[in-house]
Amino acid sequence: MATIHDVALRAGVSVTTVSRVMNNRGYISETTRSKVFAAMDELGYQPNEIARSLLRKQSNILGLIVPSVSHPFFSELADRIEYYAYLKGYKVLLCNSQLDPVKERDYIEMLRRNRVDGIIMGSHTLEVDEYRNLRSPIVTFDRQIGEDIPYISSDNYEGGRLATERLISQGCRKIAHICGNLQLDLLANRRTDAFRDAVKRHGVEHLIIQTDMNVFDQARYEQLLRELLTANPEIDGIFATSDIIGAFAIKECEFAGKRVPEDVKIIGYDDVNAARWFTPELTTIRQPIDEFGRMAVEVLSKQVEGEPVEIATSLPVELIVRGTA
Repeated sequence: MATIHDVALRAGVSVTTVSRVMNNRGYISETTRSKVFAAMDELGYQPNEIARSLLRKQSNILGLIVPSVSHPFFSELADRIEYYAYLKGYKVLLCNSQLDPVKERDYIEMLRRNRVDGIIMGSHTLEVDEYRNLRSPIVTFDRQIGEDIPYISSDNYEGGRLATERLISQGCRKIAHICGNLQLDLLANRRTDAFRDAVKRHGVEHLIIQTDMNVFDQARYEQLLRELLTANPEIDGIFATSDIIGAFAIKECEFAGKRVPEDVKIIGYDDVNAARWFTPELTTIRQPIDEFGRMAVEVLSKQVEGEPVEIATSLPVELIVRGTA
């Protein structure tokens, strides 16, 4: 197996010069750089990334923990995080927690052992103290877990207000809100706060239906919505806390013989790409997923470099009117 000394000998340079080329440090002429890379190719030399990270005290690897990459919001978010991380010279290790605290803890330990430069947390099943004790740069999504730990969210209250006011303005008089389990301490619960305030302000009859603790159990959505529409045939508006729930609402309205939007108006949340695949297309609240990814990488990279960062980053949302409301 070729070593760095073999590369130096083949390129006709010192070991120090080869090291500087690999780590992109100091001035190296393009001629010398080309010689070193050519020698590496000829010898099939692969740098020892672990040794290099120990030397630099930086791995250029970020950890990303999400509940489920199969969920459209988190798959699109992971895509944007990987994109912006790569632009800054980072690779990303993706971990699915499946909302299992044991699995989430195992992944955190794995990321720590692999000396990742920082962790982006989109899953929150562990106790707050376990995050605080990471001793690594960290940024979280939609959960505030400490005064000194940065977090990124969108304006959840405004999103809930926009959705509810839209349904009311379209004539809905009995609205069902399908949300995540409110026992989870998430900033997304502010959507439900806004819903309550709006229906109370307008005197509109309403229901709030919470999903199970595993809010990503999509099979449960179908059953939940079918039971809701059977028990409450007078419902004429649904505010779903995700586009996936909104999609199931369209399907179950059709099953119940209800027309969308004539009989039941539906608004989702997130504006994932799939929101435009349904018939009718889903009216929804757009979260800035691309900006989420960019900001997550920026906040984390600043921490890695020892630069100051804002603890709270809240991004604006937008009502996207399509065919369901």
